[in-house]
Amino acid sequence: MQWLEAVERLRSRREAGVLVTISEVRGHAPRDAGAKMVVAADDVWGSVGGGSLEAMSIDRAREMLSSQQTAPVALTESLSDKARGQHGVQCCGGEVSLLLEPLPVLPAIAIFGIGHVGMELARILARHDLDLHLIDSRPAQLVDQALSPLDDSHARVHRHHVPVLPELVLAELPHGTHILVMTHDHAEDAALCDAALRTSHLGSIGLIGSRAKWSRFRKKLSDEGHDESAVARITCPIGLAAPAGKDPATIAVSIAAALLQRLEQESTMGSSQSSQASL
Repeated sequence: MQWLEAVERLRSRREAGVLVTISEVRGHAPRDAGAKMVVAADDVWGSVGGGSLEAMSIDRAREMLSSQQTAPVALTESLSDKARGQHGVQCCGGEVSLLLEPLPVLPAIAIFGIGHVGMELARILARHDLDLHLIDSRPAQLVDQALSPLDDSHARVHRHHVPVLPELVLAELPHGTHILVMTHDHAEDAALCDAALRTSHLGSIGLIGSRAKWSRFRKKLSDEGHDESAVARITCPIGLAAPAGKDPATIAVSIAAALLQRLEQESTMGSSQSSQASL
């Protein structure tokens, strides 16, 4: 399997990996600069030359995976009979520089309700490298023509048309998916909020609406058996504290900014934790 296919497979499986590239060769080495290998927790595709060099690269890549390291790592390895490594000697006589680049699991976001605001929000989020799930109970909202503004998306867009019980999609979403509830029907919103709180593998949950709407929803969710800590998982209203206007594009910018800020904080937190773990 070519390395590009391996990267694609990891993305489809939502599995982290590390791309190992020979960035420079001085003297003799088993592979030339540009050779690549993809390392996952339980698999390897491609080769950077075999032997102790490759074994060392795989070990280092898996250390990065276990610590969730997000920054690239540069290594230089001497292929000399005088440079015995953990996996033995590789006496080609040269020196090889390697670049190990993390291939993280990308964020996943699900928008329930592709109306005026939902579509504007999808257009913004589609410019980012993530998995974007679009869900609507109305078939017209997800046809090719309606979603044509997303044709040049950088994100991977997944459509879910569920005419009955759209909340069933929640169970199918990837682990950690961030949920945005903004359907055309407040009853549908309420059902989705209730189901989201009963779905343990999700990330954040956001609900579009006023404080008055949220007050009614809080009481309804409490009456349905959710305690205060569970209800607190839902953010409503969503977006920045003081958006500049009420038109759909402005609201969408506000929501996207707040969500992308959250994703950045989570990424930074992961980097900080992996750095502390390596100390």
